[in-house]
Amino acid sequence: MTEGWPVLSVVAISLLQVIGVAVGGPLLVGLMRKTRCRLEGRLGPPIRQPLLDLRKLIRRERTQPEHASWVFSVAPLVFVSATIPIAAISPLVATHPAFASAADLFAIVFLLLLGSVAIALGALDTGTAFGGMGASRAITIGALSEPALLVAVIALSVPARTSNVPAIVTRSLAHPVWLATPQRLLALVAFLIVIVAESGRLPVDNPGTHLELTMIHEAMTLEYSGSDLALVKAGASMRFAVLLTLFANLFVPWGIATAAGAGHLALGLVSTVAKVAILGVGLSTFEVAVAKLRLFRVPELVAGAFVLSVLAVVSALVVP
Repeated sequence: MTEGWPVLSVVAISLLQVIGVAVGGPLLVGLMRKTRCRLEGRLGPPIRQPLLDLRKLIRRERTQPEHASWVFSVAPLVFVSATIPIAAISPLVATHPAFASAADLFAIVFLLLLGSVAIALGALDTGTAFGGMGASRAITIGALSEPALLVAVIALSVPARTSNVPAIVTRSLAHPVWLATPQRLLALVAFLIVIVAESGRLPVDNPGTHLELTMIHEAMTLEYSGSDLALVKAGASMRFAVLLTLFANLFVPWGIATAAGAGHLALGLVSTVAKVAILGVGLSTFEVAVAKLRLFRVPELVAGAFVLSVLAVVSALVVP
């Protein structure tokens, strides 16, 4: 996957992607909060506020529930560590990052699932009612959303004849007619629903709520504090940024760097930032216009995404 690309270039691309996701993830959350506040007639915090919050949390003391084990402390590290390899090997800024041959869709979904399971186990380890409730709800949603994500990307891999994500992006650029096929549109909708469910956005979850009957992701983090809470929040924002960037590059791949060189890389970075920012503003606008679903209706929505992804695979196999 890296033939003709200097080794230093692909390593630099991966480092840039990891740093960009680590910094850009909180900024993306800040942009979405700012957009939502403006649409609601409020001034809102500055876009950099999530970064300032992370800096504040890192300086605070860590606490741990009385009966929690080492699982509680390790879970945030696993949550972040599972996202970093995805950012390093995925085609976020360029089509040829380091270890691009390892960026198989099954590996990416496995790493996403590993992070989800780790944070859920950390919540269960606290022994609190909120932690168990949030973990149960999150795993229920994840059991449907992760397979939907996998099958949706499989639909994209059928015409490309590979499950390697950088190769799918490269071949989609070479065959732009693929981007308007029925399977691509069905997979697009399924992928978008999965992103909303995995990141805990409306209408699946409200990231700003503290009501016990509606909390999902927030309930799993109530016992974390200090640097542990900073890792959880950073990991969640990084995960959201990675998923949104993959969505942008899989369905609108134009602008991503396809050749080595500082100019191509700069263009790819600017293009990626612009596409993700537009998607973030669009999601924020959508959140203002919708209400949160009742909890028992959320699995129906995610199951619908799985059905759409299955239809996308069937369409990809039947339609030449």
